[in-house]
Amino acid sequence: MNAEADALTTVKDADRKHVFHSWSAQELIDPLAVAGAEGSYFWDYQGNRYLDFSSALVYTNIGYQHPKVTAAIQEQAARLCTVAPGFAVDVRSEAARLIAERTPGDLDKVFFTNAGAEAVENAVRMARLHTGRPKVMSAYRSYHGATSTAINLTGDARRFGNDSATAGVVHFWGPFAYRSPFYATTEAEECERALRHLEDTIVFEGPQSIAAIILETVGGAPGVLVHPDGYLPGVRALCDRYGIVFILDEIMVGFGRTGKWFASEHGDVTPDLLCFAKGVTSGYVPLGGVAISAAIAETFARRPYPGGLTYSGHVLACAAAVATIGVMEEEGIVEQSARTGAELLGPGLRALAERHPSVGEVRGLGTFWALELVRSKRTREPLVPYNATGADNAPMAELAAACKKGGLWPLVAGNRIHIAPACNIAPQDVEKGLRILDEALTVADAHTV
Repeated sequence: MNAEADALTTVKDADRKHVFHSWSAQELIDPLAVAGAEGSYFWDYQGNRYLDFSSALVYTNIGYQHPKVTAAIQEQAARLCTVAPGFAVDVRSEAARLIAERTPGDLDKVFFTNAGAEAVENAVRMARLHTGRPKVMSAYRSYHGATSTAINLTGDARRFGNDSATAGVVHFWGPFAYRSPFYATTEAEECERALRHLEDTIVFEGPQSIAAIILETVGGAPGVLVHPDGYLPGVRALCDRYGIVFILDEIMVGFGRTGKWFASEHGDVTPDLLCFAKGVTSGYVPLGGVAISAAIAETFARRPYPGGLTYSGHVLACAAAVATIGVMEEEGIVEQSARTGAELLGPGLRALAERHPSVGEVRGLGTFWALELVRSKRTREPLVPYNATGADNAPMAELAAACKKGGLWPLVAGNRIHIAPACNIAPQDVEKGLRILDEALTVADAHTV
């Protein structure tokens, strides 16, 4: 016990002195020191175990420490740790082949990046060069990363401190029937009006100036926003009509998260460019990329692409990708994610909504869900205001603390709690998590009217 206490002190002291944490006021945070993890759980130095309903940051799709993936990384490290991106390497080629086999349509070329934001940056660059146009359109309720172009494309409040207003970005309202910006009364009406609004925005911005429209296939950080039937095909049709490149951001929802290899399969849509990261390696080694259509690949067949990364297609990351995809295939994890959503998470979360006055809406697919928390189901007033901090955010902070006290690690964003466990989470762990969440929601209920 003394050794564990000493280790905890060492980790915490070094963290406080030397680590600069993202999205945080440094002196106001006290990060949990994690000692280890396995499967759907991680634990601290004091022996507290947490069932992870966040999959870290929605990326440990196969859980922590899968032995086949860790072994593949170790084997690759012993054989070849790194090589420059300009060489052809077996594991890089194999990773690209496996990804291309699973992407929709003719997205058969893969440009590797280190993470999702870099994938977005390069997808936008490709679209601008392919079309010769400057503008890119994205939705207000969106998150695309924290690098320069990606954060300007982002539609949520994290953009505010970074928005330069010079990135050539035009935002529009996407569909969200529960809080409809179009005063729609049905999903079909919401879809129709959202598409009309998007086309109006295209027309008034000047189609000849718009290089691309980028959308999250399912809106992740903004609240697990599942587009109504017909919306993604409708956007595809608008892009075709006006010669605009269609980019889908599958960084959070690719590789089994929604019960399909890629969420675009739910709408039977093929984009021109598809951004991925996170689940491709289950986060074991950072890797992202852009899957590229034949038409855009042809643009750069004899014209150099003016972009690159020192670690593009890093061999350790590619080894992790090959192993992760193999594990997902062998163990039926994509199918398991679909079953978990349809048979356990969906019904279980809807039952919670019936019991708790604080739950306004349940939405999701596969192992990716959200509870929209409200002060009143009648008025749909959010439990906390948009971009709330400090005392204004107290109800959500209390809810998160109650979850952690019960042994559940939640993913809290705004007035929502997101449920994103490992895609291969065991049924008994789903049931355990729902029981803890059921008890914790009584804290949110206390703030309803």
